[in-house]
Amino acid sequence: MDQQLFHIYRNTPAGRETIMQSLYFCKMIGAYPVVYIPEFTKFLMYFENDIVQVDLDDSYLTSPETAEMRAAELLKEEGFDPKFLKPKNYTASALPDIPINFDFMCCPRSISDLSSKIGLSYIGPRVRRIVKSAHFPVLLTSPVFKKWHSVTLFFGGSANAIKALKLALHICRESGLPLDIFTYLESGYKKEYYEKIIKNHDLEKELKKYRVEWQIFDKGTFEENLYEVKHDSLAILGAFGHGIIKDILFGSKMEMIQSTIYNNLLIVGPNYKAYSMLA
Repeated sequence: MDQQLFHIYRNTPAGRETIMQSLYFCKMIGAYPVVYIPEFTKFLMYFENDIVQVDLDDSYLTSPETAEMRAAELLKEEGFDPKFLKPKNYTASALPDIPINFDFMCCPRSISDLSSKIGLSYIGPRVRRIVKSAHFPVLLTSPVFKKWHSVTLFFGGSANAIKALKLALHICRESGLPLDIFTYLESGYKKEYYEKIIKNHDLEKELKKYRVEWQIFDKGTFEENLYEVKHDSLAILGAFGHGIIKDILFGSKMEMIQSTIYNNLLIVGPNYKAYSMLA
């Protein structure tokens, strides 16, 4: 288990659902969870091109006397030896610095400086900044724990979509699950256009190794076609891309997806550094 997922633990029933989802994700892809139990409602992440101050709501400080014990019990139940992150550096006395040398991060939707707007139909601006700056993908979990039995990739044709595709193939290889590719045609493009992009990146043969179903939509609205996304699938999105559907960007389509489907979402930002996962 060389890969690590960073998880911020919240000692509440909702937090339990979230960490259960992180642990399931780790078991499916062979990663290891590193859990942070915050002592303060703020911390800093120093990315290459940005410094993000993460703001948590007070629920993340619930019952600190039982937080580590409860988190450890959940980890052990899923076969993990508990590993907790203890900040070593502080920018200020109540402002710890969190390292960024992880492969994935589970990012609660409630990380925001506009917490009153947080809900299933809104992704906070701090989450956006993390996705935009991080070299790792960000996992946004469903409201309650649910297993996933396939992987769905939203593919719009950009360079970032290719990164997301490589990540999807990696997850399918590790989990043994099938891959669904979701493409919404715009501006007169046809399936052949996207197939050529995949071929130009030498991924055509790789795709044939997996159970792949490619769904092409050329009728109806984008939102209407989201009904075809399997409810028990891990959805992988490229953010801030420049493909035909802007690779789900961060804007109207991103908000539409996360307010329409209740799937777990794995978001790949523009600075994601995909290592060689296809060997």
